[in-house]
Amino acid sequence: MRNLKSNLVLFVIIILFASCKQQQARMPISHSSGEFLKASAERNIKLIKGEENKIDSIIKSNPDVKYIASQKGYWYYYENKSDKDTIHPKKGDIACFDYEIKDLDGNVIYSQLELKPQNYVVDKQNILMGLRHGIKLMKKSEKVTFLFPSHMAYGYHGDNRRIGTNEPIICTVTLNDIKNENKTTEE
Repeated sequence: MRNLKSNLVLFVIIILFASCKQQQARMPISHSSGEFLKASAERNIKLIKGEENKIDSIIKSNPDVKYIASQKGYWYYYENKSDKDTIHPKKGDIACFDYEIKDLDGNVIYSQLELKPQNYVVDKQNILMGLRHGIKLMKKSEKVTFLFPSHMAYGYHGDNRRIGTNEPIICTVTLNDIKNENKTTEE
């Protein structure tokens, strides 16, 4: 029995000694070289360039239309411009608008009737990135046509219905009214 106790004590000492020994960290199994991110960035650059070329050809094919390049990466022109009004929608205002979506060939994807009149709380609701910026450029009663590259529209994902992956679109928007955020709707 004494022999068993001494063996058990010796075993516990060996375990403690072995567990106190410093272990080296193992090397990672794979090394990331950043090639995936680099390839992805190159694909996106080519994609955007291709979309911009298509949009540029639309602009060049309509020399009578005065397109404006936005600072956000899309183009637009006024079909109906208001010179008398100076008020633009601002954060918190309700922008009441109608719109239609077409592909770059001019084929209707969603008609104005399908999309119904929209009420958008400016910068407080989630809508297309391009519309989010574009509506703030508009004044009441203006009609503007926007040419959005896919990254300003539905992007890589599309809309899961009629708008595909990385599809640039044309949106024609009519801003019907701007309701000030401080006004109540008791009228």
